[in-house]
Amino acid sequence: MASKENRRITDVGTLKALAHPLRANLYRLLCMERVATASQLAEHVDEAVSLVSYHLRKLADHGLIEEAEPQTADGRERWWQPASDGVSIRDEDFRGEPARAAAHLAASRLFHDQRADQYRRFLDQRPTWGPEWNTASMDNESWMRLTPAELTALRGELEALLRTYDAQARAAEAAGETEGREHVALYMYGFPFRV
Repeated sequence: MASKENRRITDVGTLKALAHPLRANLYRLLCMERVATASQLAEHVDEAVSLVSYHLRKLADHGLIEEAEPQTADGRERWWQPASDGVSIRDEDFRGEPARAAAHLAASRLFHDQRADQYRRFLDQRPTWGPEWNTASMDNESWMRLTPAELTALRGELEALLRTYDAQARAAEAAGETEGREHVALYMYGFPFRV
């Protein structure tokens, strides 16, 4: 992988490339799988390999993914990996110009809708996960009265905690400790509102 840090997206072209529904799903899958071929990803998204290959090349054109070392001796296979550990998209990078702000809003809504769909799928499949995973899963709301500085500090602390757990999990997996390990999505939203 080219970088171990999140890539900060600041240009509209890259944002629009990622904010395509299939590309966003492919990018997430590739982040979870860490390395995969278009054929493998096509099975997950139930799309033609040629279409998946096209969208992977678009993601690569914007530096979001890159070619990976072949994982098999089959020279016909093209392997892909994320170019960084993830991406960050910040409102502050898309303010001031209506077209940039509109692109950011559209992308944010798409990502939110996809996250909500993923959570709905979990709720539909919840009985198949068993008691341990159902006990471990969480769905809660917190209501606080904070300042922007306090919310920024809270976000930083939560992100640091997530990085700690991710690093521990990756190290355990690299050591062969895969028993009971599943992909876990954790979505957090922190935003102001008025009643």
